[in-house]
Amino acid sequence: MEAHENSPEKSGITTGSVATAASLAALLKLTDKAPEVVEIRTPITKLNVKIEKSKVIDDKTAQASVIKPTYNDPDVTRGIEIISEVTLTDNSGFVEITAGEGVGVVTKPGLQIPVGEYAINPTPRSMIKENLKRYLPEGRGVIVKIIIPEGRAIAPKTMNSRLGIMDGISVLGTTGVARPMSSKAYKDSLRVQIDVAVANGYRDLLFVPGNIGTNIAKENLEVEDDAIIEMSNFVGFMLDEADKESGSIDSITIFGHAGKLIKIAAGIFNTKQSVADARREIMACYSALCGADTKTVCDIFACITTEDVIKILDKNNLTDKVFTLIADEIVKLCELKYNIKFYVTIVKMNGDILTKDHAKQIPFKWKTTEE
Repeated sequence: MEAHENSPEKSGITTGSVATAASLAALLKLTDKAPEVVEIRTPITKLNVKIEKSKVIDDKTAQASVIKPTYNDPDVTRGIEIISEVTLTDNSGFVEITAGEGVGVVTKPGLQIPVGEYAINPTPRSMIKENLKRYLPEGRGVIVKIIIPEGRAIAPKTMNSRLGIMDGISVLGTTGVARPMSSKAYKDSLRVQIDVAVANGYRDLLFVPGNIGTNIAKENLEVEDDAIIEMSNFVGFMLDEADKESGSIDSITIFGHAGKLIKIAAGIFNTKQSVADARREIMACYSALCGADTKTVCDIFACITTEDVIKILDKNNLTDKVFTLIADEIVKLCELKYNIKFYVTIVKMNGDILTKDHAKQIPFKWKTTEE
């Protein structure tokens, strides 16, 4: 059979494929076979996966492990060990999947796995079952237990806690092949936040670029964690996905630092700097529209950071006018594209509000400074 060859520069394999390979190797160890490489079937291809180690525990149980290969991606699961412990049962043809240390447990609705179950997604579950069923001894079944020793330690580096997956990481994958984070898989991982928010009944959502916006929002607003949606740079993608749930979402408040949000006012819906970095052009244009003289516009155009621009605007008493106009345009552009009510709040790095009139309109209560 033809096996898929992975290029470490371009793609890797998912945690689901790693767990499947370890499970198959453990089963084969019980039948007196201990291959150094196993071939597994995924929804799109076949993969040859190297087995790190395997051992027999007793006459019914064996373990095997696989080190997840590295590839060109900042995925925190690269290089981790995934162990599968397989135990023979008398339940003919039945593959039961459970987990142990390092695999997270689902605690909130909205994900593909019900609350209370281990966070092993449907495709990995199906892959494990289908690959093992081909090698089950006659009249026997198995219990498969997935263990990820480093799972609890690396979980804080993932989005799992925001999605209600606690005490470990998820076993993921829809194709068996992992590609860099700019791909559809990464965007889909962001989109799950919308699913969780909708499933938990939040109709007013707060969209932020990332951790800075999240932290400032939590410090200043009375907002539940599940109502905060991190967009990364994929503003357009995330708003497109939210629009598909427009019947369940009343409003979106776009909230965050000026350096990211001002780009939306120019119709830039992917805010990654290497894709579109028009900050100084946008700030110079809107400052001119608000009455800045030629020298001020030139000074703004020469700035490197948005925070430096704000200092110039402050000196010229233009800050409120400029950012109000920018927020007006963001609302206008978003409401032209999407069937959802929009609000905008733009802040400085220290949390100071730059769009005070807009901030008064958002459907979230501001915290007071009183203890």
